[in-house]
Amino acid sequence: MPSRIERLQQTFDQLKIDAFLVSSEGNLHYLTGMADMAGDGYLLVLTNTVYLITDARYQTAFANQYDADHLIITRDYLGAVCDLVAQTKTTVLGFEDEIPYTAYSYLDENLVSDLVALPAVVEQIRIEKSSDELAKLKASASLADAGFEYVTSIVRPGMREIDVSNLLDAFMRTHGASGQSFTTIVLGGARAALPHGTASAALLSAGQMVTLDFGYFLNGYTSDMTRTFALGQPDEKLVNAYQAVQAAQQAVVDHVKAGANTADLDAVGRDLLTDAGYGEAFNHGMGHGIGLEIHEGPLISKNTTGQLVENSVVTVEPGVYFPDLGGMRIEDDVLVTKTGHQRLTQATRDLLIL
Repeated sequence: MPSRIERLQQTFDQLKIDAFLVSSEGNLHYLTGMADMAGDGYLLVLTNTVYLITDARYQTAFANQYDADHLIITRDYLGAVCDLVAQTKTTVLGFEDEIPYTAYSYLDENLVSDLVALPAVVEQIRIEKSSDELAKLKASASLADAGFEYVTSIVRPGMREIDVSNLLDAFMRTHGASGQSFTTIVLGGARAALPHGTASAALLSAGQMVTLDFGYFLNGYTSDMTRTFALGQPDEKLVNAYQAVQAAQQAVVDHVKAGANTADLDAVGRDLLTDAGYGEAFNHGMGHGIGLEIHEGPLISKNTTGQLVENSVVTVEPGVYFPDLGGMRIEDDVLVTKTGHQRLTQATRDLLIL
């Protein structure tokens, strides 16, 4: 399989560019192997070579990866980019379309080449995972399963949402996670009707449904799992809705395979929930890719036009939410294979009544 840099270079002819400038956190991590570099430099990829422009803090870390001609140590990052473009006689420079305007303005005024803003160039390459990446994603998902098992063993009425979140955080870090990929969601009772609410000082109480949504980095790759459980017997309306969400999620997962249309996948679950009377209570997309970042391509929603590709990992996460009563969501990480799929998160999806 070509290297990551080579896969990027192979897109140049189709994109009609001579070079591509990388500046975003996830893409720098993917192409250099170094996390947390956003704002600390640029990667300039040409058709047959690559330059890393950064400062002295990274000189030792990259000394064995780039020779002295291709590791440019400076604080004038954009000035160095312009100099290299001129020296290499680059005529068309592509760049990530999310670059800050101040950086674009500088390049526009100082570059001798043409500038072309391009969306999701490296992100598209990142969708298909290597065997090493898949091994890390599987390990991350396995740790998420252990985290859910831990939470359900210790959660009790009277605990605060934030207490549950903090205990989970300690467990995940103790077992190898480097940190959260997003703020952990722990929501009880009516607060579970907030799809992206965060853990608070609210007390969990008997009879509540509790939604737990969390993701943690393990060896650089994240999981993303949601489960909803009950602290004692919940309201019958919530139980019925949970069963509909569980059926919808299973139906979508059953259709996951390489070549499946993302909008069609969304429709499979959304139509089931609509037919069950919950259409208006499902107010977000069906899923997204994961990897080095918590949100990667592809997006699975009714407004998308993409297709799933082999060796990508996506979430499937339908939910139903009732203001002033509660809500629920079930989310799994799913590996896309040539002929089907493999669930990476294995924790039970049946409604646990603790």
